[in-house]
Amino acid sequence: MSSTKHPEQRVGIFVDVQNMYYSAKNLYSAKVNFKRVLDEGVSQRKLIRAFAYVIKADVGAEQDFFDALAKIGFEVREKELQIFYGGAKKGDWDVGLCMDVVRMIPKIDAMVLVSGDGDYTDLLDYARSQGVRTEVIAFGKTASGKLVERADEFTDLGAAPSKYLIRNTRSERTIKPADADKQTQ
Repeated sequence: MSSTKHPEQRVGIFVDVQNMYYSAKNLYSAKVNFKRVLDEGVSQRKLIRAFAYVIKADVGAEQDFFDALAKIGFEVREKELQIFYGGAKKGDWDVGLCMDVVRMIPKIDAMVLVSGDGDYTDLLDYARSQGVRTEVIAFGKTASGKLVERADEFTDLGAAPSKYLIRNTRSERTIKPADADKQTQ
């Protein structure tokens, strides 16, 4: 396992979109610039695959956003929001993301997890046990301390918010399809 980045490394990027969306919204009242996050994760190495895990909730211009993610290079993995009896809602990709990482481990040298969710700590441990470098990109203020501690490298998006955020200038419900690409740049 390499302890540093180098141009020959094969990289897989796995983005927990909901985790990043709500962190940016709650901390900064802004949106994540996923294009810059992708560039940060690749870091001039060989991108093998980049996945963005999203929950479909049928609100606003979400399909335009999903299409914009695909346009910048993500394989968008969609899952329906589950609504339980009594109104409880659940939508997460934890198991799906983990399974994709496990399937990709033979093909990558570095795994970049874009999430601060501490539920992924065991995943990092497993990837490292298989000789894969583990990198986490998230907002330090909302990232699990154990996740940060276990990663070979942690990039705190909160250290340079203007680089990784897009400030909200209008209601999310009024985003026009032509504006969706601007959200990911």
